[in-house]
Amino acid sequence: MGEIRIDALLPAEMATRAEYLGVRKAEMPVFTMFMLSLLAGAFISLGSIFATTVAAGGMSVAGMDGAVAFTTGLPYGVTRLLMGLVFCLGLILVVVGGAELFTGNNLIVMAWASGKVTGRAVLRNWAIVYAGNFAASVITAGLMFYTKQYTFGSNVVGIAALRIAVAKCDLGFVQAVALGILCNALVCLAVWLTYSARTTVDKIVSIIFPITAFVAAGFEHSVANMYFIPFALFVKNFDPAFIAAVGDKVPGLELLTWKAFFVNNLIPVTIGNIIGGAILVAAVYWVVFLRDRKE
Repeated sequence: MGEIRIDALLPAEMATRAEYLGVRKAEMPVFTMFMLSLLAGAFISLGSIFATTVAAGGMSVAGMDGAVAFTTGLPYGVTRLLMGLVFCLGLILVVVGGAELFTGNNLIVMAWASGKVTGRAVLRNWAIVYAGNFAASVITAGLMFYTKQYTFGSNVVGIAALRIAVAKCDLGFVQAVALGILCNALVCLAVWLTYSARTTVDKIVSIIFPITAFVAAGFEHSVANMYFIPFALFVKNFDPAFIAAVGDKVPGLELLTWKAFFVNNLIPVTIGNIIGGAILVAAVYWVVFLRDRKE
């Protein structure tokens, strides 16, 4: 009988597992791939919704009747820490529930570098998954708009959502790329750590610290932004009464536009995410553990 182990996989074994999973992801049927990418977009959006709501709890804003909705007065860092912890919901659902997330799929580069999948297959996966993530994120944003959840807590949730989106649309191109690089380095490290896991609890614990770190530090995740910014745009463009009531509490609201979403955020952040995930994590681990085993 072979050796039975209950310990976590070691890094060299994790690399082999990453390579195997990369092949499976790249060769997945298009319909399955797209459906799973829709799930991932929705899952990350749920984490974003959770984070937005928690961010609102750290604010002190007077309601329409003059009553103060929240007076927690939490320091900036503590609020960001809480946002990061709850945002982990998104990647936990993706990894444990099973879904295809563009940023995590940057690790497919390890299978490509080993010659087990073609560059065309990698780009096919990225394009389909990115499209599915985007579609589901925008649909979720639209659904959330109709819930009017942004009016909860005397409008404080909506104010938080608008402030988050405005800050994301006010980034410089190089800044957005750099924030995207650091973000996906941490996301792919979180996914990488789950390759060592033997149990569901192992996977969840592996995810928590890297994901909490990237959110707390304010790094930029392209798929999360596919929810954060369109949701705020829906509120701004389709609820003028709400904007009239809270607009003075959101400095720079004029910066929030569809053009700024794509040009100032999504495009540079996506570029940064690819660099951070495919090069800083996937390529480095391939060189360390798989380069000498390339067939």
